Amino acid sequence: MELFDLPIQTIYLSTLIFSGILIILYVFFGDMADGIGEGSFLNPVLILAFITFLSAAGYIFEMTTSLNSAVILFIAAVIAVLLDILLNIFVLIPLASAEESLVYTDESLRGRVGTVLIPIPENGFGEVLIENISGRISKPASSYENTVIAEGSKVLIVEVANGVIKVIDYKEL
Repeated sequence: MELFDLPIQTIYLSTLIFSGILIILYVFFGDMADGIGEGSFLNPVLILAFITFLSAAGYIFEMTTSLNSAVILFIAAVIAVLLDILLNIFVLIPLASAEESLVYTDESLRGRVGTVLIPIPENGFGEVLIENISGRISKPASSYENTVIAEGSKVLIVEVANGVIKVIDYKEL
Protein backbone atom coordinates (compact mmCIF):
# COMPACT_ATOMS: atom_id res chain seq x y z
CA MET A 1 0.00 0.00 0.00
CA GLU A 2 1.11 3.55 -0.66
CA LEU A 3 0.22 6.75 1.13
CA PHE A 4 1.25 10.17 -0.24
CA ASP A 5 3.16 8.34 -3.00
CA LEU A 6 5.35 6.65 -0.35
CA PRO A 7 5.35 2.98 0.63
CA ILE A 8 3.64 2.45 4.00
CA GLN A 9 6.85 0.84 5.35
CA THR A 10 8.69 4.11 4.74
CA ILE A 11 6.01 6.04 6.61
CA TYR A 12 6.18 3.63 9.57
CA LEU A 13 9.97 3.79 9.65
CA SER A 14 10.06 7.60 9.33
CA THR A 15 7.49 7.92 12.12
CA LEU A 16 9.51 5.54 14.29
CA ILE A 17 12.72 7.54 13.78
CA PHE A 18 10.95 10.88 14.33
CA SER A 19 9.19 9.70 17.51
CA GLY A 20 12.48 8.25 18.78
CA ILE A 21 14.14 11.63 18.30
CA LEU A 22 11.24 13.33 20.09
CA ILE A 23 11.58 10.93 23.03
CA ILE A 24 15.29 11.70 23.30
CA LEU A 25 14.54 15.43 23.22
CA TYR A 26 11.82 14.96 25.83
CA VAL A 27 14.27 13.14 28.11
CA PHE A 28 16.67 16.08 27.93
CA PHE A 29 14.22 18.98 27.88
CA GLY A 30 11.07 17.47 29.43
CA ASP A 31 11.54 19.25 32.75
CA MET A 32 10.64 22.51 31.04
CA ALA A 33 7.20 21.05 30.31
CA ASP A 34 6.86 19.55 33.79
CA GLY A 35 3.26 19.12 34.89
CA ILE A 36 1.67 19.13 31.44
CA GLY A 37 -0.84 16.31 31.34
CA GLU A 38 0.50 14.83 34.56
CA GLY A 39 -1.80 12.15 35.92
CA SER A 40 -3.91 11.86 32.78
CA PHE A 41 -3.85 9.87 29.56
CA LEU A 42 -2.51 13.00 27.79
CA ASN A 43 0.86 12.56 29.40
CA PRO A 44 3.50 13.39 26.73
CA VAL A 45 5.48 10.27 27.63
CA LEU A 46 2.47 8.05 26.94
CA ILE A 47 1.65 9.80 23.67
CA LEU A 48 5.23 9.53 22.39
CA ALA A 49 5.45 5.92 23.55
CA PHE A 50 2.16 5.11 21.76
CA ILE A 51 3.40 6.60 18.50
CA THR A 52 6.71 4.75 18.83
CA PHE A 53 5.05 1.40 19.62
CA LEU A 54 2.51 1.86 16.81
CA SER A 55 5.12 2.68 14.18
CA ALA A 56 7.49 -0.08 15.32
CA ALA A 57 4.78 -2.74 15.34
CA GLY A 58 3.39 -1.51 12.01
CA TYR A 59 6.82 -1.55 10.39
CA ILE A 60 7.61 -5.04 11.67
CA PHE A 61 4.25 -6.46 10.53
CA GLU A 62 4.48 -4.76 7.12
CA MET A 63 7.92 -6.24 6.56
CA THR A 64 7.20 -9.76 7.82
CA THR A 65 3.57 -10.50 6.92
CA SER A 66 1.36 -10.22 3.88
CA LEU A 67 -1.69 -8.94 5.77
CA ASN A 68 -3.74 -5.99 4.57
CA SER A 69 -2.33 -2.63 5.70
CA ALA A 70 -5.58 -1.69 7.47
CA VAL A 71 -5.45 -4.93 9.49
CA ILE A 72 -1.80 -4.30 10.29
CA LEU A 73 -2.62 -0.77 11.46
CA PHE A 74 -5.37 -2.13 13.73
CA ILE A 75 -3.10 -4.85 15.18
CA ALA A 76 -0.29 -2.32 15.70
CA ALA A 77 -2.69 0.06 17.45
CA VAL A 78 -3.88 -2.70 19.80
CA ILE A 79 -0.28 -3.67 20.58
CA ALA A 80 0.64 -0.01 21.15
CA VAL A 81 -2.29 0.52 23.54
CA LEU A 82 -1.41 -2.62 25.51
CA LEU A 83 2.27 -1.67 25.76
CA ASP A 84 1.31 1.89 26.74
CA ILE A 85 -0.92 0.56 29.53
CA LEU A 86 1.88 -1.69 30.78
CA LEU A 87 4.35 1.21 30.64
CA ASN A 88 1.98 3.39 32.62
CA ILE A 89 1.11 0.78 35.26
CA PHE A 90 4.55 -0.73 35.82
CA VAL A 91 6.88 2.23 35.19
CA LEU A 92 5.27 5.67 35.27
CA ILE A 93 2.86 5.26 38.19
CA PRO A 94 5.47 3.67 40.50
CA LEU A 95 7.98 6.38 39.56
CA ALA A 96 5.45 9.10 40.30
CA SER A 97 4.61 7.68 43.72
CA ALA A 98 8.20 6.91 44.69
CA GLU A 99 10.03 9.01 47.22
CA GLU A 100 11.38 12.12 45.59
CA SER A 101 14.88 11.68 46.95
CA LEU A 102 16.87 11.41 50.13
CA VAL A 103 16.98 15.18 50.37
CA TYR A 104 15.72 16.78 53.56
CA THR A 105 14.66 20.32 54.34
CA ASP A 106 15.55 22.37 57.36
CA GLU A 107 11.89 22.43 58.37
CA SER A 108 11.76 18.61 58.32
CA LEU A 109 14.52 18.44 60.95
CA ARG A 110 12.59 20.38 63.59
CA GLY A 111 11.16 18.15 66.31
CA ARG A 112 13.47 15.23 65.57
CA VAL A 113 15.74 13.57 68.07
CA GLY A 114 19.47 13.16 67.50
CA THR A 115 22.61 12.04 69.30
CA VAL A 116 25.50 14.37 70.13
CA LEU A 117 28.70 13.25 68.36
CA ILE A 118 30.93 16.16 69.34
CA PRO A 119 30.11 17.78 72.71
CA ILE A 120 28.36 21.13 72.50
CA PRO A 121 30.04 23.73 74.73
CA GLU A 122 28.31 26.73 76.23
CA ASN A 123 27.98 29.39 73.50
CA GLY A 124 29.79 27.07 71.06
CA PHE A 125 29.27 24.47 68.37
CA GLY A 126 29.26 20.69 68.34
CA GLU A 127 27.87 18.03 66.05
CA VAL A 128 24.66 16.00 66.14
CA LEU A 129 23.82 12.76 64.32
CA ILE A 130 20.21 12.36 63.16
CA GLU A 131 19.15 8.88 62.07
CA ASN A 132 16.14 8.02 59.94
CA ILE A 133 14.95 5.34 57.52
CA SER A 134 16.85 6.73 54.53
CA GLY A 135 20.18 7.18 56.31
CA ARG A 136 22.09 9.36 58.72
CA ILE A 137 22.55 13.11 58.74
CA SER A 138 25.35 14.84 60.63
CA LYS A 139 24.79 18.55 61.29
CA PRO A 140 26.64 21.26 63.21
CA ALA A 141 24.74 22.16 66.35
CA SER A 142 24.59 24.71 69.12
CA SER A 143 22.67 24.69 72.36
CA TYR A 144 19.35 26.55 72.26
CA GLU A 145 19.66 27.43 75.97
CA ASN A 146 23.46 28.08 75.82
CA THR A 147 24.21 25.12 78.09
CA VAL A 148 26.82 22.38 77.85
CA ILE A 149 25.57 19.15 76.26
CA ALA A 150 27.76 16.07 76.64
CA GLU A 151 28.75 13.57 73.96
CA GLY A 152 26.25 10.72 73.53
CA SER A 153 23.33 12.75 74.91
CA LYS A 154 19.98 12.65 73.17
CA VAL A 155 18.89 16.07 71.95
CA LEU A 156 15.71 17.55 70.48
CA ILE A 157 16.06 19.86 67.49
CA VAL A 158 14.24 23.11 68.21
CA GLU A 159 15.15 25.22 65.19
CA VAL A 160 17.49 25.42 62.22
CA ALA A 161 19.27 28.65 61.32
CA ASN A 162 21.97 29.09 58.65
CA GLY A 163 22.61 25.34 58.44
CA VAL A 164 23.18 25.04 62.22
CA ILE A 165 20.62 23.21 64.33
CA LYS A 166 19.67 24.56 67.76
CA VAL A 167 19.08 21.73 70.23
CA ILE A 168 17.99 21.14 73.80
CA ASP A 169 18.72 18.17 76.04
CA TYR A 170 16.07 15.50 75.43
CA LYS A 171 14.69 13.54 78.34
CA GLU A 172 12.42 10.59 77.56
CA LEU A 173 9.40 10.14 79.84
